[in-house]
Amino acid sequence: MAQEGRGAAALDEVGQAQRERLFHIDFRAWFLGAVSRGDLIRRFGVREAAATRDLALYRRLAPDNLRFDGAARLYRCAEAFRPLFEHPPERTLTAIADGLGDDAAGEIGPHVRTERPLRLSHPRIEIIAAVSRAIAESRALEIDYVSLSSGPGRRVVLPFALVDTGLRWHARGFDRRRGRFLDFVLTRIAEARLRDEGPAPGEGREDDAQWARIVDLELAPHPGLARPDAVARDLAMEGGARIVRMRAALVGYALLHWGVDATPDHRLSPDRHQLWLRNTPTLYGVENLAIAPQ
Repeated sequence: MAQEGRGAAALDEVGQAQRERLFHIDFRAWFLGAVSRGDLIRRFGVREAAATRDLALYRRLAPDNLRFDGAARLYRCAEAFRPLFEHPPERTLTAIADGLGDDAAGEIGPHVRTERPLRLSHPRIEIIAAVSRAIAESRALEIDYVSLSSGPGRRVVLPFALVDTGLRWHARGFDRRRGRFLDFVLTRIAEARLRDEGPAPGEGREDDAQWARIVDLELAPHPGLARPDAVARDLAMEGGARIVRMRAALVGYALLHWGVDATPDHRLSPDRHQLWLRNTPTLYGVENLAIAPQ
């Protein structure tokens, strides 16, 4: 989806250091909603004049991508934005989540041979951009969404966080149609449109009880294992368990991803579940346990 033609051709004449800064402008505008000279100065240590030249060059290469906000003294993502660079979905999500790779204009790859075969699909980069901007700017998002329970439909949501479950990415936020906080799988969003409104009272991250609650999970080797010490070594357990603290909203995903037997009497097969949740009462009140191994 990156721009083709004169803009892309002109990029070939730009040195690598400036390409990095142009990529940073492209990234921040599309996924965070805005970019300023200060962003470039802080990220790359350039002088103000150099940052001004970078923004001017970007605007010449992609004249429809930015609109100047004089009151805030920064450039915002324009409605007609078309990225100047390619943004691979998985690398982009990593950059958004971890703050990595947002200046990597060139090709990058692993330092040793690496395979990551577990993800069957990736969200569309346009959806990632819309959801990320909604989170960064605390804005409502109108989405066309395909739900497992109710099928396709349109809703207005207030996303406040991205979550990697290990197999897929979703956004956590308030759903105005359902009147509650839910998870929205990014690959199930067909279209997404930002709205010029923020969360109303009761719709913000601080109002999500499942997000605010912290749960301690005591993970132990499954009692049915012949060699529990091998699993204890895998997780660097002390005292026969590894304690993991996480938000209640994420517990079901973690237990499923790690294959944890969450039954009080560890009745599931150790052939498939090498870990057992030793303190099952901690799950009281956790809402997404239906997906956990029980």
